[in-house]
Amino acid sequence: MNQGSLLVDSNVLLRWAQRSDPAYLAVRQAFDLLVRSGTVLYYTSQNLAEFWNTLTRPSDRNGDGLTPVEANALAEEVEAEFRLLPDSILVHQEWRRMLVDYGLSGAQVHDARLAAAMRVHGVKRILTFNARDFRRFAVTPQDLIASS
Repeated sequence: MNQGSLLVDSNVLLRWAQRSDPAYLAVRQAFDLLVRSGTVLYYTSQNLAEFWNTLTRPSDRNGDGLTPVEANALAEEVEAEFRLLPDSILVHQEWRRMLVDYGLSGAQVHDARLAAAMRVHGVKRILTFNARDFRRFAVTPQDLIASS
């Protein structure tokens, strides 16, 4: 079960932070399995920005409507529980190369930034609910639970 290391996508972090979310239990079980197996779990500054954005966006605009103080408390939990994959000039250069080489545009630009950070730091897999956007290296919480 040890996955070595995984980047935790923002959509997983959001479900982990909101105990009332229907997917919270699956995320919690997946994290427990990964941690017990020695898998190192990472996040990026981009993940934390997306996390904060959704947490503090009004609920009538598909957000959670939390205050910045509430979002900060949850962000501090992310920072305490997971390791940061730092931004660097190498991540930037890999991201820019990917944009041009693959002709990326729109929302793909954000996912490419995560993929660039993974490449530069040697992280091979991403834990996400959006496996379609990360086809080659995605694993979902449900996949992990089913294989345990």
